[in-house]
Amino acid sequence: MHVPVMAEMAASGETPEVLFWVGCAGSFDQRAQKITKAFVTILDKVGIKYAILGKEELCTGDPARRAGNEFMFQMMAYQNISILNGYGIKKIVTACPHCFNTLKNEYPELGGNYEVIHHATFLQQLIDGGKIKMTDGHSFKGKKITYHDSCYLGRANNIYEAPRKVLEALDASLVEMKRCRSNGLCCGAGGAQMFKEEEKGEIRINLERTNEALATGAAVIAAACPFCNTMMTDGVKNSNKEDEVKVLDIAEIIAASI
Repeated sequence: MHVPVMAEMAASGETPEVLFWVGCAGSFDQRAQKITKAFVTILDKVGIKYAILGKEELCTGDPARRAGNEFMFQMMAYQNISILNGYGIKKIVTACPHCFNTLKNEYPELGGNYEVIHHATFLQQLIDGGKIKMTDGHSFKGKKITYHDSCYLGRANNIYEAPRKVLEALDASLVEMKRCRSNGLCCGAGGAQMFKEEEKGEIRINLERTNEALATGAAVIAAACPFCNTMMTDGVKNSNKEDEVKVLDIAEIIAASI
């Protein structure tokens, strides 16, 4: 895939409509790379002029700050902000709610002011604007899909409707889990928990959440976060249901339907 890099674009005097912030998961995690490719496929098909930072992109510092290392967070943030401001970036889209929350809500106090959009909202805008059109015979038509609310998208930023509107455009059957929207249950990876062992308890959080998703009878568990995707996938594997139930990001679902 040819993905435009900001340094090359700036060298030829061009500016992108949006900067696509890939994030650590989307760059390095093999599963999340598929989400990145799906989103880029959509951007290419729709004809959006975009670029990524490539090797100039650092981690936003979210896990460091959540784990209590404020010094490391600020070091990373200042470096990212100087690169973004150097290129005159105004609009950023990202497929990770952790990156989204940090760039949108925590960078301004350090001098990084941008319009930051999560890919769920961005996809909804493209669908509403008629730029994304579903094919008639796509494989999700009439299928039962349940959507898992990411904490950083839902409770932290109040984005509940956009991902559901994206899924509704598929002509599928959207079924809700008992705990959803503002009452949704964390997948177990937020707050830097992704990188440590959980404390002792009755049941792992990701297994409890996956059980709620499986109870809906959905064939697809839709997520909008690479961390949630990992945790829910592990939960489905633990239940030996990976042949019947797929865990997919909304970008993958849309890319496969247009």
